[in-house]
Amino acid sequence: MDETALERIAEALERLSPPPPPTPDFEAADAFVWHTAPDRIEPVERVSGVALDLLVGIDRVRDILLENTRHFARGLPANNALLWGARGMGKSSLVKAVHGAVRAEGLALKIVEISREDLAAIPRLLRLLRAAADHRFILFCDDLSFGREDADYKSLKAVLDGGIEGRPENVLFYATSNRRHLMPRDMIENERSTAISPSEATEEKVSLSDRFGLWLGFHPCGQDEYLEMIRGYCDAWGLEVDEATLRAEAIEWQATRGGRSGRVAWQFFTDLAGRRGVQVRPKRTSGGA
Repeated sequence: MDETALERIAEALERLSPPPPPTPDFEAADAFVWHTAPDRIEPVERVSGVALDLLVGIDRVRDILLENTRHFARGLPANNALLWGARGMGKSSLVKAVHGAVRAEGLALKIVEISREDLAAIPRLLRLLRAAADHRFILFCDDLSFGREDADYKSLKAVLDGGIEGRPENVLFYATSNRRHLMPRDMIENERSTAISPSEATEEKVSLSDRFGLWLGFHPCGQDEYLEMIRGYCDAWGLEVDEATLRAEAIEWQATRGGRSGRVAWQFFTDLAGRRGVQVRPKRTSGGA
């Protein structure tokens, strides 16, 4: 076989088995995003989020997640957490705000975001994080859920159960989802009704949520909580508006949106600040969130 043919074979093998990603510089930032094709961890200079004290109406879940995260940052036992429930009620904002609050307390903690579409690459990411034993990482996946033909949930078990190696001691997994069991209810019921063994038909997928040590539920907010959120934003950014006007405009805004949530409250405040000529710059805790 001539040299040219050998070179072509070598190039083909390299394409099939790409070289391992470069060792990340985890000193470059406190937050990172995992990408694939090719594998890489990119630092995030500034995390998009708000300070913990601006999140209203979720005191119980806030305190639980904050304490769990503190334990982990201190090297103590801690649980993986699933934040599930109503849309727009601050699930992902809470994860980022808790990370920032823990960093502000002087505890060393990194956060790495992985997208739902890249779950199959989790084992490769875990190898990189395991090798960085001097750091502790929150691995964060926003809007996690699975469809009927979706097998990526099996990759997630590498984080929740760890397989033969076990989950890296320096990695904790936080996920948000609108679904408590990470799959649609009608899909669960349909598979149970058509299965030969209904009790086992969806056990593997449904039991995935059981592997989270913490289930933190987020429920739709009432009108008082909705108005309290908006008032908190106004106070934080120094936007002066009388209560009657604020209440009337806020209620009209939520009526046009067909519901109330933390996201709707923020969207109304953004509109109000724009109309009043008030600059809205991020109110962040130190540590990047």
